[in-house]
Amino acid sequence: MRGSKIFSISNPKSPVSEAFRTLRTNIQFSSIDKPIRSMVITSSAPNEGKSTVAINIAATIAQSGKRVLLVDADLRKPVLNKTFNMDGAKGLTNILVENVGVEEALYNFPDIEGLYVLSSGPIPPNPAELLGSHKMKSFVESIVEKFDMVIFDSPPIGMVTDSAILSTLVDGTIFVCAVGETDIDVAKLAKESLDKVNANILGVVLNKVPMTGSRYYRYHYHQYYSYYYASDEPRRKRRKRK
Repeated sequence: MRGSKIFSISNPKSPVSEAFRTLRTNIQFSSIDKPIRSMVITSSAPNEGKSTVAINIAATIAQSGKRVLLVDADLRKPVLNKTFNMDGAKGLTNILVENVGVEEALYNFPDIEGLYVLSSGPIPPNPAELLGSHKMKSFVESIVEKFDMVIFDSPPIGMVTDSAILSTLVDGTIFVCAVGETDIDVAKLAKESLDKVNANILGVVLNKVPMTGSRYYRYHYHQYYSYYYASDEPRRKRRKRK
């Protein structure tokens, strides 16, 4: 990874980078009595940008001088391996199933001091059972003692139960919604799934917000906008020809 998806690296003065810094502050002040040390990032459906949000929250917190671990807990469709150009031969599943040491599987991202990444490892046949195991609970409890913040990038909660399971093991959950794309009914069902397990929902991140305003404003949002809409470009062009 060359920092292209970490806005605080690729465009540190952009409104998007500032938005993540504001989100960092909001997370820090979201709980007065008990500091947030671990959280899950999820969405109601695929392609809403949860992984990119997780990456940027982790990076921004690490840039404030904290020691941060970003865990790819999407054991069905992991993306952090590819995003960070990691080997990924060893990851979360190896730790849970093969008792591999955490230090053996960690990747220290060189561009940001204090940012560590743990890949998913080999995709297991039983993701939900693995994430709900006693070993996973023990792993979370032990890893939180070693880092200032542990962030889990998890599957869309509207598709599988993995995120609901993980939310019971962490201090808080952030829900990502894509403006103009997230189905309201699906989002409501996703929230109900979190409520059923008494998840501590820290808030909602609205993603893919339409860009309007001055030329200067649009310029700074260029990379953010083009990244999120890249997969939609052919479809949008077809619509214009109709």
